[in-house]
Amino acid sequence: MDDFIAARSQMALSLGFHIIFSCIGMIMPFFMAVAHYKWLKTGNIVYRNVTRAWSRGVAIFFATGAVSGTVLSFELGLLWPEFMRHAGPIFGMPFSLEGTAFFIEAIALGFYLYGWNRFNRWFHWFTGVVVGISGLASGILVVAANAWMNSPAGFDYINGQYLNIDPIAAMFNDAWFSEALHMILAALTATGFAVAGVHALMILKKKNVLFHTKAFRIAAVFACAGAILQPVSGDISAKDVARRQPEKLAAMEAHFITEAKAPLIIGGIPDVKNETVKYALKVPGALSFLAHGDFNTPVTGLDAFPKDTHPPVAVTHYAFQIMVGLGTLMLLIALFYFFMLWRRKKWLERNWLLRLFAIATPAGFIAVEAGWTVTEVGRQPWIIYGIMRTKDAVTPMPGIIYSFYIFTAVYCSLSIIVILLLYRQVKMVGKLYDVAE
Repeated sequence: MDDFIAARSQMALSLGFHIIFSCIGMIMPFFMAVAHYKWLKTGNIVYRNVTRAWSRGVAIFFATGAVSGTVLSFELGLLWPEFMRHAGPIFGMPFSLEGTAFFIEAIALGFYLYGWNRFNRWFHWFTGVVVGISGLASGILVVAANAWMNSPAGFDYINGQYLNIDPIAAMFNDAWFSEALHMILAALTATGFAVAGVHALMILKKKNVLFHTKAFRIAAVFACAGAILQPVSGDISAKDVARRQPEKLAAMEAHFITEAKAPLIIGGIPDVKNETVKYALKVPGALSFLAHGDFNTPVTGLDAFPKDTHPPVAVTHYAFQIMVGLGTLMLLIALFYFFMLWRRKKWLERNWLLRLFAIATPAGFIAVEAGWTVTEVGRQPWIIYGIMRTKDAVTPMPGIIYSFYIFTAVYCSLSIIVILLLYRQVKMVGKLYDVAE
């Protein structure tokens, strides 16, 4: 492994861990706020206990997200100094605003955690809502910075110089809305299914059934709402990518040859050398329709671009298939769950439904990781799309491979600690709260 691959691997590792913490940090406060609201309106002590249990989880993920996010910000400068030298003044605004949102989130979380029986009860609830809103704002701002890398704007690139910088135009680039919408819904779906799955498992084990049932129902509604809305944002994103980054779309679909009535490829093994896909199911004209809203419109293939600008097709295609496949699975579960809420409420207490959610616990986060693989690998070989190649941005400092090994050990250790803390939290629910069933 050379230093370039080591730098990319370390960045991928850091982002892969941080994105899980940040997704939960963005969404869990809203679960907490809903449970808190239900307690304030109904006086049901079970909702108070759910709220307090979830607030402890929010605190854990806030701390780990802060640590991993700080590491990422340092890595941008240490591993990619040439990128930050030029890009920092252009897309620095969303990072600065994200820092402000982070501080607001930290203050609000402090108020919330230590405000029990100290503040007016509605003001206390409001501080929890602020935690969620500021966390969501942080996520949107970071995604806006990433979107700029896929759709650079807010400057003129003349003779190798970055001139006439407009930070506002850079932040609100052409990709920010579609990426932010897709990311928010992905975080909602992934966190919802993970939380619902954990509580479903505890119900199946007959542990504090009333507590976990209340928690499961809140998380399941959020998860299923996100899963149903996600295909809409996916369609918006696909059309946007087709317009701005046609080679990324071609890699996602392993679409080698430009053609009208382009087929949608489901599954398959890309053969880059022979420019074909083996063992795939092809739906004629569907890719043209999804990309352009018309079955006959040609879809640009990889043959339209120089080979040295092609993204890694196999990785991008497989990741895209995993994302879509798991998204479809969660969509089917969501439709079925809402059907039961509407017409078959007796089924909501069946063990097979709980097992279904328990099995789907990791599905959302696997889909999130796959989706970010599509976003980042599909942009290669560019770090700033169409302007700066990734290999030209890497640090000349030697020995990056050792840094990669160290960070791998640190993140693995951090993950084990978080899992143990969460496991202890779930196991101690009955001891922490006197839940009368």
